[in-house]
Amino acid sequence: MTEPFRVPFEQLHSFVVSALLTTGMNAQNATTVANTLVYTDAMGVHTHGTKLLIGYIRKLQAGGYRADAVPNIEREGPSWGVVDGQSALGMIGCSVAMELAVKKAKQTGIAWVGLKHTAHVGAIGYYVWQGAKQGCIAMATGNDIPSVAIPGSRSSVLGSNPIAYAIPRLGHPPILLDMATAATAGGKVYAACQRGEPIPDTWLIGPDGKPTTDGSLYPANAALAPMAGHKGYGIGLWCEVLSAILPGGNHTWQVGSWLFDPPNKPSNHGASFMAIDVSILGTPEAFDQRLDELIQEIHAAPRADDCDRVYLPGEREWDRLESSLASGIPLPSDVMEKLQLVRDATNIHSPFMN
Repeated sequence: MTEPFRVPFEQLHSFVVSALLTTGMNAQNATTVANTLVYTDAMGVHTHGTKLLIGYIRKLQAGGYRADAVPNIEREGPSWGVVDGQSALGMIGCSVAMELAVKKAKQTGIAWVGLKHTAHVGAIGYYVWQGAKQGCIAMATGNDIPSVAIPGSRSSVLGSNPIAYAIPRLGHPPILLDMATAATAGGKVYAACQRGEPIPDTWLIGPDGKPTTDGSLYPANAALAPMAGHKGYGIGLWCEVLSAILPGGNHTWQVGSWLFDPPNKPSNHGASFMAIDVSILGTPEAFDQRLDELIQEIHAAPRADDCDRVYLPGEREWDRLESSLASGIPLPSDVMEKLQLVRDATNIHSPFMN
């Protein structure tokens, strides 16, 4: 396998900002998007990092996603709100909604904010991380065009609807979980096919309703399998309700495909964000002490013979982030190919492409 190409964090971040500015986006929003994508790559989640940028650029250039959009609060109460994303990039709408949830939680203890009419939301774990930085336990959900079968079906019924949470810690990165409710992300199927790699028989459901290892069938003739069968189905449905039904946004097949629809068509994704302010429900120090006791128990669990460490959710990603900031972000070849398409589409160059 080809060794990943290491790119300095600041070079990649500058390239993403410069590329987005060519679409008419302002510098503040371009920086928000770049932060999300580049930190996601730095944490090793390449399916949701800068590999997605060329798709976003094309939608912005064609008008399906609006470079000048300003998400607005459509309605709100003391501990809740609904934000209309106005077809701005999902990173922008999600950041506005998460910040609103944190602001309200600081006043009332707990808050929920729904987001509708947004673009593809990317890695939602980034947004709950931002909530945890401000002392809140944070949760986010998202929805998408159906791509996941449910138990008993032979075709897609729900999206790969993600759910994420972050739990703040004093002096340490938060506990962080970000997962799709499909057995795997669709991007991983595409990436495996592009690299000519086989896929497990737990990833896809074929047109006969049975597992298949033929990744080329997806998405036209196969659906992603739900994570953990009926359990993943149940959580995916929960995400659909919180992300679309409750805030009054688009659900299931009403959501467009940001990858395959005409680039001038909005996708109208939805998301939701919850924040619980630890400092209102008790002192951060007392919470952290109790949490640390739990963490020590987890770390001290007896290990299997071939395991040298028991991880908390997010610890692997924080290790990768530290390495990426110190030594550059290791980008696989398929990501580099997508970034070259961005260069061609925007005429923006960077030293790491020479």
